Amino acid sequence: MDQKKSDKGKVLKSELKFEKAIIRLEQIVTELESGVDELDKVVALFEEGSQLISICNTKLSKIENKIEFLVKDLNNPQKAGKE
Repeated sequence: MDQKKSDKGKVLKSELKFEKAIIRLEQIVTELESGVDELDKVVALFEEGSQLISICNTKLSKIENKIEFLVKDLNNPQKAGKE
């Protein structure tokens, strides 16, 4: 049963919204800062946090590229309307 949860979690993380990923990262940090006794739990939380950071970085990069494209488009009046 744990394997199904794990597989489902990996699928859901790739579709996770940026804001929810940040909230989960904050929860992980809080949990780690409060002290976790089990080494396996620390490693699992670290791994999850690393995956969430990667997802957030990817999403931010895509948004940054989109914004740069839109700004270039706004700054290029010839492309907007040839008369």
